Amino acid sequence: MNHMTQLSEQEIIRREKLQELQKLGIDPYPAAEYPVNSTSVNILKNFSEETKEQFQDVCLAGRIMTVRDMGKANFVKIQDAEGLIQLYIRRDDICPGEDKSLYDVVFKKLMDIGDIIGVKGYVFTTKTGETSVHVRELILLSKSLRPLPIVKEKDGEVFDEVTDPEFKYRQRYVDLVINPDVKQVFVKRTKIMQTIRDFYNNLGYLEVETPILQPIPGGAAARPFVTHHNALDMPLYLRIANELYLKRLIVGGFEGVYEFAKDFRNEGMDRTHNPEFTVMEMYAAYKDYEWMMTTTETLLEKVAIALHGTTKVQVGDKEIDFKAPFRRVTMYDAIKEHTGFDISEMNEEQLREVCKKLDIHVDPKIGKGKLIDEIFGEKCEGHYIQPTFITDYPVEMSPLTKKHRSKAGLVERFELMVNGKEIANAYSELNDPIDQRERFEEQIQLMERGDDEAMYIDYDFLRALEYGMPPTSGIGIGIDRLTMLMTNQPSIQDVLFFPQMKQEKMD
Repeated sequence: MNHMTQLSEQEIIRREKLQELQKLGIDPYPAAEYPVNSTSVNILKNFSEETKEQFQDVCLAGRIMTVRDMGKANFVKIQDAEGLIQLYIRRDDICPGEDKSLYDVVFKKLMDIGDIIGVKGYVFTTKTGETSVHVRELILLSKSLRPLPIVKEKDGEVFDEVTDPEFKYRQRYVDLVINPDVKQVFVKRTKIMQTIRDFYNNLGYLEVETPILQPIPGGAAARPFVTHHNALDMPLYLRIANELYLKRLIVGGFEGVYEFAKDFRNEGMDRTHNPEFTVMEMYAAYKDYEWMMTTTETLLEKVAIALHGTTKVQVGDKEIDFKAPFRRVTMYDAIKEHTGFDISEMNEEQLREVCKKLDIHVDPKIGKGKLIDEIFGEKCEGHYIQPTFITDYPVEMSPLTKKHRSKAGLVERFELMVNGKEIANAYSELNDPIDQRERFEEQIQLMERGDDEAMYIDYDFLRALEYGMPPTSGIGIGIDRLTMLMTNQPSIQDVLFFPQMKQEKMD
């Protein structure tokens, strides 16, 4: 099929304009550097009668967003990386000689909304008081062949195309142009990560990188993505966590290490899960989970203040306060409070009975740890809106965690719940290699029962522990979920530039 037959009328017209420009000897995609020396925000913020001498020779570039035609002059708004600014383009200024074709033909007839232009001129204030650039020179830097979506009609109903999630997530590049507020979410995401980096760097901890392609998918209970390495003729897994590698570095003598890790889990997708996601994991030698709770609440208080100037963050219709200290509740107390059942002494059979009474459907293949997890997830998690540490988990739920120093059958672990979701998971790390081997072997038994999220045994990690790992505390913080909270976004897809989607049919 001829590509041109699939084009809309608008797209055909723009391609014809492209050819006209080329016939006139104008390169619609020039290669040379364009000497931008200012931005929309710099001009709008700093221009005044007192400073106007500094704005006599500005050069900026951006995308044409609106055009108001006044005949021999035009008011044009362009959008650069920082925002919108008005240009005043007059025929006799950009065409001082006899030849007026740059204005009459090129600008008026062959340029469109969406084209990227460069302009030189001086800044002034219009009669209506709007700071604008009076253009002396104009050049086309990139011809847009596809019109920006303004409205879309479907079944007689007109709606703004860029509120359509399918469109937003698939064509984020257009979403960013049309909805400048979207850009701020991602600017804030970077600021969150920078604040965390600064915090750990100030503690003297080292940012590191560990393998994404792993021979054994360890450090979490999740179904991995599998690939194949041709030269070594062996399967490899995209990492589900970086925990076991970071702990090897603690064995190697680092006091503290952290990594912003892309992790991959071959599981479902919903408003809080994407198969590819970002976790920050940090491990500190000679610390425990109590220290980690205090450190984490201090960190998140700092993140809220860095982004909002206050510890209070609006999330939907709720105000969440990240002021330290956060509330602490044990796992068993949380379940007792929200279900009425004291499960602290129950075996697997009794837990199944509780699930039945609470109308929680559970897979017969899962063991005690997963049953408790299901009860907590179904009946408790959603109640914790303000930041709350859920502590002291049953040993069956936590194969990499040190046994509790004073409570039999429990481990020294916490998860941080905010707005009814887990955003961090932390332990006093298990550093007893014999205990660790036994816990891994229990996971193998679960795998044999058909639990496809049970952990694999990493024998090299056991070998590392046998050399001796100091008492250590570790944490994983979900960066995507934290960003959702801190930027008031309802879905993980809104905080990922390019979320995973079904393949699009491209004819």
